[in-house]
Amino acid sequence: MYPSLEKKLERYEELEQLLLDPEVLSDTNRLLKIQREHGGLAKTARMVREYREVEENVAAAEEMVREESDADAKAYAEEELAELTQRLEALKSDLEDLVTAGDAATRGSLIMEIRAGTGGDEAALFARDLYVMYLRLAERRGWKVEEIDRSESELGGIKAITFSVSGEGAFMQLQFESGGHRVQRVPDTETQGRIHTSAATVAVLPEADDVEVEINNDDLRVDTYFASGPGGQKVNKTASAVRITHLPTNTVVSCQDEKSQHKNRAKAMRVLRSRLLEMKQQQAQNERADQRRSLIGSGDRSQRIRTYNFPQNRMTDHRINLTLYKLDQMMLGNLDELVDNLMEFDRQERLQSLGDESGK
Repeated sequence: MYPSLEKKLERYEELEQLLLDPEVLSDTNRLLKIQREHGGLAKTARMVREYREVEENVAAAEEMVREESDADAKAYAEEELAELTQRLEALKSDLEDLVTAGDAATRGSLIMEIRAGTGGDEAALFARDLYVMYLRLAERRGWKVEEIDRSESELGGIKAITFSVSGEGAFMQLQFESGGHRVQRVPDTETQGRIHTSAATVAVLPEADDVEVEINNDDLRVDTYFASGPGGQKVNKTASAVRITHLPTNTVVSCQDEKSQHKNRAKAMRVLRSRLLEMKQQQAQNERADQRRSLIGSGDRSQRIRTYNFPQNRMTDHRINLTLYKLDQMMLGNLDELVDNLMEFDRQERLQSLGDESGK
């Protein structure tokens, strides 16, 4: 059994006791926080408990097979042992998947940011194409996408966009998109047919709630301003856009998507919580730097992770040395092969870094 899963079960059982405490039940805010954490650990706790139970039943069945002298009873015990052993192996595999997936297994929503990099208008057009690619993937998966903030270029490209994606498996499958994306193609504005190289950066942030990240209002500076469209064009006559600065970390987020200042503030706070959670997780990862981990899951936005070569219809992911000659299909959101390879590579890396954590 993996110690990390044992600790989660212990925490789950602590929370079970707290949910029976009259003092907790009388404090609505504390109760809600405990219920959320309890719910997030429920799947892991059920699986660990079942594993323990089946493990005990296997031991009992093995003893029965050794000690039973009656032929019929022994045969029955052997049949039961075979079934239990099969179930135990299946549970081992499920627990292995759970521990290698980490928190991604239970996290369903994320916030994604795409920003045009070097390349001017062509970079903004590429950022727009990436956004459409993720929209199509989300549609195929049945995920919900909600736009939070957008800044467009004169030619219809996207300088920067922030949006949320929610649904089963969303974070697990999209977590590896963070980093630099480079495109090689002939821009629509190119009259001599020359191939240009431009770039965009993607950041995938685990969406956080107030249980994971508590924010003190005294640590915030909130500014309002007029929302604007492409080229700075004013799009409304009220100062509904919101910019929030988290003073301790100097983290700045903004939102102008909604006409309501209240709604824009709420969306900006979602992004702020997620950025602060990302910082917290990055710090924890840095503290574990001595463990063997691939950069695949580091979320380093400065790292070039992928090249999109349109003349050759080729997409290359540099982290896992995977090249696929089906870029046209992938830009339509058909990313199954890429996502599967990234998830399996990360799984193997995590297994190797776990080393001898499991004694089984």
